[in-house]
Amino acid sequence: MKKKQTKTSSKPGKRLWRAFFGATFLLLLAAAAALWALRTALVEPLAVDEDGLRFEVTSGSNLSRALRDLQKEGVVRWPRLVLAYAYWQGETGIHAGEYLLPRGTNAMDLVARLNRGDVTRYRLTLVEGWTFRQALDQVRSGRNIVQSEAGSTADAAARALGFDDANNESPEGWIFPDTYIYRSGTTDIDLLQQAYQRMQQVLKEEWQARGDNLPYSSPYDALIMASLIEKETGQPSERSEIAGVFVRRLNMGMRLQTDPTVIYGLGDDFDGNLTRAHLRQATPYNTYVINGLPPTPIALPGREAIRAALNPKAGDSLYFVGKGDGSHHFSATLAEHNRAVREFQLKRRADYRSSPAKEN
Repeated sequence: MKKKQTKTSSKPGKRLWRAFFGATFLLLLAAAAALWALRTALVEPLAVDEDGLRFEVTSGSNLSRALRDLQKEGVVRWPRLVLAYAYWQGETGIHAGEYLLPRGTNAMDLVARLNRGDVTRYRLTLVEGWTFRQALDQVRSGRNIVQSEAGSTADAAARALGFDDANNESPEGWIFPDTYIYRSGTTDIDLLQQAYQRMQQVLKEEWQARGDNLPYSSPYDALIMASLIEKETGQPSERSEIAGVFVRRLNMGMRLQTDPTVIYGLGDDFDGNLTRAHLRQATPYNTYVINGLPPTPIALPGREAIRAALNPKAGDSLYFVGKGDGSHHFSATLAEHNRAVREFQLKRRADYRSSPAKEN
């Protein structure tokens, strides 16, 4: 009688394979979920509308705090994943300032922007011929400029810039007129300090390239002269010629007799109408009364006016008068000048103007 062969049961092996495949499936499912979360967290666009999103990163903040703040605003869904990505990329640094996130920005873009410090920057223009007070007002009105107590008045701002009241030091003329780029949180004094340093550099450069036989004892004298030139003409081609008139007058001991110095000396008392009585009124700035240059600049001169003051045009003219179209008539003699005054000033044209017409 034959013995029946018994088969080894395969059920335990099948159970192991099933458990293995089940665990593998769960791991794959978890990996897929993690990849989905990672894609959602990093690749998909953030919740930013068509106008973009502006947000501020304050000084002393860090990436973790910034991401939590954006989560509260509904912009970032997975701040911890984004933070982990930033650590993996070595981009955890962050810069203070205002940021603009355009529509379509994702978390990877966000991390890169914060790490690079791609903050929103603003433009502010200071115009040639303005006074220090006008420049200060313009700076303090700049978008997202921090208005400090040190910049609350012209006197306070002057002290903050290092000008000494006790020695009658004036900031007038020392702010370089230009367009400045700044970031949110910049203070009024910060920007003025930048413009002050810029003027110092420009004046130094132009002084080194000055001409000969100039009646200046220091670069500051040239700065004063440049401010007079800046106020006398808006015609670039006339700057060096007006400088020539003024320099020849100083070298000959003649008074400068320039109206803008009279107006500046009158200050708030000037009502827009310059009279003969004003020309005789004694002030430290009235160059119809005083000899030589006024004690300080009277406006912000640009580089071209400074260059003209230091490189005046040669010639023999000692007088000039406005022609009514923004340009001037130059004369070598008083008789010729008086004829020009009668022609251009006493019989003023209906469309008379002291500055050039603006180009369309």
